[in-house]
Amino acid sequence: MSNSSPGLALVISAPSGAGKSTLVRRLLREFPEFRFSVSCTTRAPREGETDGREYHFLSRQRFQELIRQGYFAEWAEVHGNLYGTPLESVEQILGSGGHMVFDIDVQGAEQLKSGLSEGVFVFILPPSVEELENRLRQRGSDEGEVIESRLAAARKELEAAPDFDYWIVNDDLEGAFDRLRCVYMAECCRSRRNPRLYERLVRGSV
Repeated sequence: MSNSSPGLALVISAPSGAGKSTLVRRLLREFPEFRFSVSCTTRAPREGETDGREYHFLSRQRFQELIRQGYFAEWAEVHGNLYGTPLESVEQILGSGGHMVFDIDVQGAEQLKSGLSEGVFVFILPPSVEELENRLRQRGSDEGEVIESRLAAARKELEAAPDFDYWIVNDDLEGAFDRLRCVYMAECCRSRRNPRLYERLVRGSV
């Protein structure tokens, strides 16, 4: 019998503009043992993004071919673009005991919830809808019509918050990150994630 347990899948979702990607990047820097789930998308790269690092950037035709092939653990259309998580890499990493973090939309998180037995689901909340709007407008990367569309979607996405295991309000980046890292560290200490620890202790081998 293997001494390892399945890896932890930390699934982080939020409405656009709530700051989840910033929090995920900090988490990856502090905990290098994490493997980041690189999703596929049909949207164009933003400034500073590299294919294969933030996303695998695909044409819509290629993405739809992969859907038909059963390539994705989950996929969804968000703001007119397709996003999906490759299934094979998720199974390989978690099956070997590796930990993964997912920066993913609400639709994708809902699909993963049915298939990830070791999933921990975290929802990042803005301090208010008004603050969310301010952040989207200050970002300066979207037109006014797109911002309005994102705000409408955000209000709908907020309705999914009760389905998540943890809520973190991103009213202060440092405080929000402290709470996120606490969630991860606490989950790592769960007895079911350390199935052989007690046995080794009582046998005196630790």
